[in-house]
Amino acid sequence: MAKLTFLGAAGEVTGSCYLVEMALPGSPRPLRFLIDHGMFQGGREADLKNRRALPVPVRDIDFVLLSHAHIDHSGLLPRLVAMGFRGPIYATRATCELLEVMLPDSGYLQEKDAEREARRSYRSRGKGRFEPLYTVQQAKDSLRKLRPVEYERELHPHPHPDVPVRCVFRDAGHILGSAILDITLSEGGRQTRLVFSGDLGQPGHPIVRDPAIVSGADVLLVESTYGNRDHKTLAQTLDEFAFALNDALASRQGNVVIPAFAVGRTQDILQIIHRLWQEGRLGAMDVYVDSPMATAATRVTFKHPELQNQETRQLAAWVASTQHSGPRVHFTEDVEDSMRINAIRSGAVIISASGMCDGGRIRHHLQYNLPRPECAIVFAGFQAAGTLGRRIVDGARLVRVLGVPVPVRAKVFTIGGLSAHADRSALLAWTGHFNPPPPACYVVHGEAMAALALRDALGARPGWNPVVAQAGQRVDIG
Repeated sequence: MAKLTFLGAAGEVTGSCYLVEMALPGSPRPLRFLIDHGMFQGGREADLKNRRALPVPVRDIDFVLLSHAHIDHSGLLPRLVAMGFRGPIYATRATCELLEVMLPDSGYLQEKDAEREARRSYRSRGKGRFEPLYTVQQAKDSLRKLRPVEYERELHPHPHPDVPVRCVFRDAGHILGSAILDITLSEGGRQTRLVFSGDLGQPGHPIVRDPAIVSGADVLLVESTYGNRDHKTLAQTLDEFAFALNDALASRQGNVVIPAFAVGRTQDILQIIHRLWQEGRLGAMDVYVDSPMATAATRVTFKHPELQNQETRQLAAWVASTQHSGPRVHFTEDVEDSMRINAIRSGAVIISASGMCDGGRIRHHLQYNLPRPECAIVFAGFQAAGTLGRRIVDGARLVRVLGVPVPVRAKVFTIGGLSAHADRSALLAWTGHFNPPPPACYVVHGEAMAALALRDALGARPGWNPVVAQAGQRVDIG
């Protein structure tokens, strides 16, 4: 009988990873594959979890099915390959292109963080030696394992013709290339349909298409990031965003700093700024996209018109144009350009990674702008427990940034309507298409309150019996 083990994003949002094991015809060992292998983020135990060994030998894993490129779903793939994984990693074509940017960038951040910790330890008379989770070169090595697949085409992920696994990648509408994984397992003459929602997008969201409808499953894994609340409407979100920008830039003559995921959220924010400017609701400003990864991800986004809506094509033309009097968009590449932004005292909208403020250049911009009451920090995405972003959102008056205490005097805005995650109503609408209800449903990718709320809402429906998955839990699915 096939087994499913929840190795991550069970009882929390990050660290997406699920192990599937089943009989392999003609072999004494089982077939094993991973669904995602993402990095844990936030909290004191995140690094320990990221370095924790898998419950099976890495060389015994046959392949990986990857839902999308965000680091909490893909970020441990370089470590997996470095530790001996030899199989293919299947993902959509756009996801593969994004990973070519994101994984080496993640390796760079791992190296820099290890160097910083080593210096800090040395100054405090510690051992002064810290190994990065993985290196840039190991990240580049892992890219050779990627195998691009197309949406809605049946994939046979194992090279042996008798291996009874099929998978269809369906558009999840979350970020460019994101996928719902629709997997069919055949064992002992019986078929089991395992559907993993991945991160579902909010219908009507900028840049990408709406999530594909799935109507059947024997086992469903559904995300619950916003399982206990709804986003504000797009009209309300535009009003909030326009107020935040105008309040800081025009009324108080400061800057606006926006921590944003390089993939998806940065492009969404650019589109919102473009729309507000077209509607006459914003004045002149300079927009700085200070993230080489976000710059590269934006290029990849504009390279795929087949996955875009009309607004995105208009955005691409606007960003490429230099003949307009509205907001000017600057994409910084090197460290010197990034440092020059910190000398700007007013009129700048600074979009920088990482989205939860635990890495990347955003930390430097926070150092310079958090203490200034005329500035604003705009959070446009989920902030996991234990992250710097979450501490600021929760009202901390003093935070440590790059090891230095920094007072929080800037105005803090949280605009949930820009989230690329489906809210409670959208999750319930998407699951409502399953007919009949799946015999087994596991709620994943949510903090306790959100996961329990979605479980209760689903459980109120006739025929549904959802369970909140627990880390390390192993269940029969065949």
